[in-house]
Amino acid sequence: MTFPSSYDAWFPDAAFDASYGHTLETLRAVAPIAPPEGFAERWMRWRDEARQVDAAAVVLSVDTVAGRRVSVIEYSGADGVRLRAWVVEPVSGAARVGVVHSHGYGGRDAIDLARVPDDAAAIFPVARGLPTLNAGVGAPEPRDEHVLAGIDDPERYVLGLCARDLWLAGDALITSAGDLPLYYVGESFGGGIGSLALPWDDRYIGATLIVPSFGQYDERLAVPCLGSGEVVRAHVATHPEAREVLRWFDASSSMTLARVPVRVEAALWDPYVPPQGQFAVANAANMLDLEVLPAGHADYPGSDDIGAAAIRRGRAHLERVLEAR
Repeated sequence: MTFPSSYDAWFPDAAFDASYGHTLETLRAVAPIAPPEGFAERWMRWRDEARQVDAAAVVLSVDTVAGRRVSVIEYSGADGVRLRAWVVEPVSGAARVGVVHSHGYGGRDAIDLARVPDDAAAIFPVARGLPTLNAGVGAPEPRDEHVLAGIDDPERYVLGLCARDLWLAGDALITSAGDLPLYYVGESFGGGIGSLALPWDDRYIGATLIVPSFGQYDERLAVPCLGSGEVVRAHVATHPEAREVLRWFDASSSMTLARVPVRVEAALWDPYVPPQGQFAVANAANMLDLEVLPAGHADYPGSDDIGAAAIRRGRAHLERVLEAR
């Protein structure tokens, strides 16, 4: 992989230097935020509460895509709100593993099988409030409203609810495909909420987190960005009490408590999710497979080839952890 000595040639029209002055060496030194007192107890309580919710998944439609059975289902989220997702199953034979595959802050309008092995079952949940399947359901759709929904109360904050909904998505997948070991894939927003949910669900054997968000709020709140972090930064500037709520939803804090192999694809340059937050998540992982990307949330010379190679290595990581269990 070729890393540029300067990103100016790649991104001449960038609004700012999205390396934020960091190098790989300084990024690897970014420490995760220590969990606040009561962090594990609160998340374990939320996990226990989610176990009491019946996902009650129902199939709304069935199709075949790329030789696989694809269903649109509806199931209950952590607070009972009814959410929709796609479920993918092999056309023939039993699945070996279940993949819970989340998405970025733009939501999802179709499945993406690039990181899903042919013999895997998968659920593609769409976070509450986000398009296309759950636009406006359980949370406001506009990103600037979504990321602030419930931020005055940890029990209602949308990022926590989205993470807790992932446990119910796992329930829905297992109801459909059988009692499978689970592997998580999440990018950006999905990497962040997956980091929050992962330590409390013992069905997972591993995860891939791609340019994960919501890591190291001390770093995130200190710098501008083009993503949801800028909305939160502006809010905290005028509502400093919200900083205390965010302590419960720091992906780097949560990742210090994960006990499964985690692959993180973290970028050196990223205007939407500051790299220091991404690397804080990576640096927190106890069993880390790190891939360093030249840039995130951007196209650049060779990005298609680099992305394809990262996908191949991500699938290899899934195979390794599945074989090792």
